[in-house]
Amino acid sequence: MLKAVILIGGPQKGTRFRPLSFEVPKPLFPVAGVPMLQHHIEACAKVPNMKEILLVGFYQPNEELTRFICSAQQEFKILIRYLQEYAALGTGGGIYHFRDQILSGGPEAFFIMNADVCSEFPLPEMLNFQKEHGEPSSFVIMGTTANRKQSMNYGCIVENQQTNEVLHYVEKPSTFVSDIINCGIYLFTPEIFQHIGAVFQKNQQDMLLYPYEGDEQTNGNGWHRAEAIRLEQDIFTALAGQGKLYVYKTPAFWSQIKSAGSAIYASRLYLNQYHKTHPERLATTEDGGPRISGTGVTIGAGVRVRESIILHGATLQDHSCVLNCIVGWDSTIGKWARVEGTPSDPNPNDPYAKIDSETLFRDGKLTPSITILGCNVTIPSEVIILNSIVLPHKDLNRSFKNQIIL
Repeated sequence: MLKAVILIGGPQKGTRFRPLSFEVPKPLFPVAGVPMLQHHIEACAKVPNMKEILLVGFYQPNEELTRFICSAQQEFKILIRYLQEYAALGTGGGIYHFRDQILSGGPEAFFIMNADVCSEFPLPEMLNFQKEHGEPSSFVIMGTTANRKQSMNYGCIVENQQTNEVLHYVEKPSTFVSDIINCGIYLFTPEIFQHIGAVFQKNQQDMLLYPYEGDEQTNGNGWHRAEAIRLEQDIFTALAGQGKLYVYKTPAFWSQIKSAGSAIYASRLYLNQYHKTHPERLATTEDGGPRISGTGVTIGAGVRVRESIILHGATLQDHSCVLNCIVGWDSTIGKWARVEGTPSDPNPNDPYAKIDSETLFRDGKLTPSITILGCNVTIPSEVIILNSIVLPHKDLNRSFKNQIIL
């Protein structure tokens, strides 16, 4: 019997997703027409013997999350539960805190997945790989190849090329270590909790010895810090070279979804896959023009839309032009208006290029990126909005360029 745990983070994460994450928790933001999390859940539900999916995070259990879980359970016929952390405990601390829930029913193995990645999720392949590599209780990291420069923005894995054992693991190194990077998708056996438990014990001892050191001291009681454990830095670094950790390198697509711009790229990757997996979600050509599935969006005559996500309730009036943008819920773009951003796509000529996680500002200026309109924004006719972020509920009255419009 198998389980899956999806780490969904919480409201203080996903800040690069603002202002969109003001309206909906980032894991529920629609990517390729469905909530980001649904792609993970669908992949897990297809794995034979998968009994339960646990969502771990520190969002308040709100109406949207509850509604999503109910509908996903009905659609995929699998038990889904949300486990709320009392604080941000890190990728290892969260699963350690809920280890009894994860281990109940006696799963022989379980997947851990970060919610902010998009992938083909080759989970059955990872299971087969685990059976063929190492002892039965070995752990598997999904990896992919990046280019040399970008690899340093990720966790880097040095492997034994014959056995695929992880010999060395460094999170975001300052110099080049390896072009194999961590994809944030893991396959563990219950034995992982012994390794996380050892780190927890050590953290507790350190806090007794040095109660006032460290910048993570919380509320004076120190409990948070002992349980805040990172799989990457605290566990993988220690397990590397011990014959316990292996890397499954996927040839399929993978990308992070850290910023709103990366959601457009992830959408494109999933839409390409839909030709194979979900043709019913794509427009079809019929006599007299294409048949488009209803999306609750109004698009006028002569409108041009490219590389954009248009959210429910939006209206694009006649002859408007929308390029490299996310148009928020219930927003309106006037006639002959042009709303345009700069794509942050990977280099198409480099097969190993990944999306750059750009900072919002560089040299005191807004980094050119996709344009984001929050919910209920009105753009008047015949204006141009370029490389800007517009917060919700704004009625603009002129053109803007390279601005955050508060």
